[in-house]
Amino acid sequence: MYEVGDFIVYGKNGVCKIDAIGTVDMGDIGSDRMYYTLTPIYSKGSKIFTPVDNGKVVIRDVISKDEAEKLLREISELEILTEDNDKQREKIYKETLNKCDCREWAKMVKTLCLRNRDRIQQGKKVMAIDERYLHMAEESVFGELALPLEITKDKVEEYVEDQMNAIA
Repeated sequence: MYEVGDFIVYGKNGVCKIDAIGTVDMGDIGSDRMYYTLTPIYSKGSKIFTPVDNGKVVIRDVISKDEAEKLLREISELEILTEDNDKQREKIYKETLNKCDCREWAKMVKTLCLRNRDRIQQGKKVMAIDERYLHMAEESVFGELALPLEITKDKVEEYVEDQMNAIA
């Protein structure tokens, strides 16, 4: 069980701070069930209430500073996701996002950046679905990496862009 003040990754909501742990007043319905009150750190003004024993949504620790630095160093070495069929590729993107794994998100960002670059070099348009999933993966991975590295998401993005530009 986490403690008040901890930062966690809560599913697709990304990095959240635990503001409170306790029962939630649901009016006439009494509940002894314990809940986390979470504040997404990149979505100001919103709150999430989730059971402490929630088994449906991934709740995990934010990666450490050492893990974040290692992941950034290894971006050029990460394997890319390969699938030619558009429907299967979208399924892979969804599954990757749902894993809530920072390394998998980074693979997806790398895959989509390279895919978009290749399409542009071939004189083709970037596919809207690729743009949508790239944005979601970037928000997830950049948000998580920024916290332990104590930098902004923009700085993480700049570093990743530099790594992508270094890949031939």
